Order: sequence, then C-alpha cells, then structure tokens
Amino acid sequence: MKGKIMKGIAGFYYVHCDNEITYECKAKGIFRKENLKPLVGDLVEIDVLDEKEKTGSIREILPRTNKLFRPAVANIDQAAIVFACRDPKPNGNLLDRFLITMEYLDVPTIICFTKSDLAADDEVMEFKRIYEAAGYPVCVTNIYEENSEMVRLKELLKGKVTAFAGPSGVGKSSLLNHLHPDAGMETGEVSEKIRRGRHTTRHSELFYLGEQTYLFDTPGFSSLEFSQMDKEKMELYFPEMHPFLGQCRFHGCTHISEPDCAVKEALQNGQISISRYENYCSFYKELASLRKY
Repeated sequence: MKGKIMKGIAGFYYVHCDNEITYECKAKGIFRKENLKPLVGDLVEIDVLDEKEKTGSIREILPRTNKLFRPAVANIDQAAIVFACRDPKPNGNLLDRFLITMEYLDVPTIICFTKSDLAADDEVMEFKRIYEAAGYPVCVTNIYEENSEMVRLKELLKGKVTAFAGPSGVGKSSLLNHLHPDAGMETGEVSEKIRRGRHTTRHSELFYLGEQTYLFDTPGFSSLEFSQMDKEKMELYFPEMHPFLGQCRFHGCTHISEPDCAVKEALQNGQISISRYENYCSFYKELASLRKY
C-alpha cells in the first residue's frame, strides 16, 4: 500500500494512505544499513501488519522531488515563510536568509506576515511593498479576521504541499490552527524580556486539508547558514536584481564597490530596496569570509 508520511516521532512514522487510513509504522532495518532515514512528506510503500490496530512497516521510500535539511522534510511544492508584523518585530536579515535558502534550493516561496492587527498600516504596507517588488507573493494576515489577504493565502496554498517555516513566536502554529482547526497545535507567548518566541513545535508534521492540499508545521529556528553557496551566485538569489545582471561595466561585477554598476544604479532609482541591497552586501561578504578561512 502506498501513502505519505504525515509525522515521525521516536522511530514511529504515521503514514496516510490512499484509503484515507493512517497506519503507525516502523522502518525496516535495511534503511539504517543504507543510512537512509524516512522524512515527513516522503511517499512510501508499506506492508500492513495489523489491519485492526492500524500498524505497518515501511518497505520502500519512493524517489523524492526535493529535500530540506532544516527543517528535515521532503517533497514540498512551496514554502510559506512566516514573520510577524509586530511582537516580535520582523528581522529583515533573517527573512532574507530564509528567502535566499529557498532560492538556492529552487523552492517557490510565499511570504506571510501575521499579527497585522498589532502594526500600523504604513508599517504593514512597507513590508508588502518591498517584498512584492522583489517578486514574492505577500499576504498580511490576522487570524481574527477573514479578510481578503487570508482568502488569498488560502488560494495560494490550495492543491500544493506547503512547508511553513520561520522563527518561533511569530504565530505559525496559530495560523495553522486557523487554516486547519483540527490541527490543535500548541501555541506559545512571546518572552517579555527578550521579545522572542518560545518554541512550541517540537517535530515536523503534515496536515491534510483535502483537495490535495497539505501543510507542514516545522520546528522554529532562529538562524540559517548558507556556507554551501557560492558568493558569485548570490546575485541570482535576489530576483529583483535579475533584470540588471549583465549590464554592469565590468564582467563579474560584485555590485558592491565597482563603478558603473547597473544594480547600484537601480538602487539609486528606487528599483531595488535599500534594506534588501544591504543584506545582499552583508551575505556576499559573509560568504567571502567563510571561503577565506
């Protein structure tokens, strides 16, 4: 029988099969010998061991279309990067790290800002303007109001496998509970002392909303490294730079210190945001430093 791994805890994998039944499975020992671990989102073949108790054994992991390492999930169609408009205040550097990671992995990305009720309209619209200009779909949501932004988010999720990711405390679990009321995800509060969220998601889990729509809830994390990337390719991970690449005076322009740079000219003309450009420079120099040592 074929199915999709919805959750994995302590060596047990919960596989949702075509017959709409979920089986609790263990992986065969051969996977350990081959150093292959089943991931949430994997399509697998199982042997049913006990139909009454709904237990089984994973016999084969079917080929993956992609795999993320942090969080460790497989076969996603897109990512939804979730940040709060306020409480905690969004960190543009961290948001761009998420986006660059997804660009590097060639995973389409939606940006969702939560808690719009806590922020002034001009703050919300500035976030939306910057990232939509960079080419990303942006939804600014409030779980207490079924507004047009929430409706648009649901349309973007429909028929796809979406991994929700982002730092803790931004409202990922609350948003998932709103989108899928049966999820029953534990939610947490933001620490008054450090204004950061507490981790409430302890494992990756996949929820089925019907109509081939799946949502991943993934453990929050606060930092990303991209040491495997090539600094010369950093420009490719900023979509708003693409129209200006190849137009600089010097071949191999880094867009940092060279004269007659088309990217810096676009920056001066307001076609690229200052905050995004500053993060580009910071990431380029970070990678250069990593290569040096």
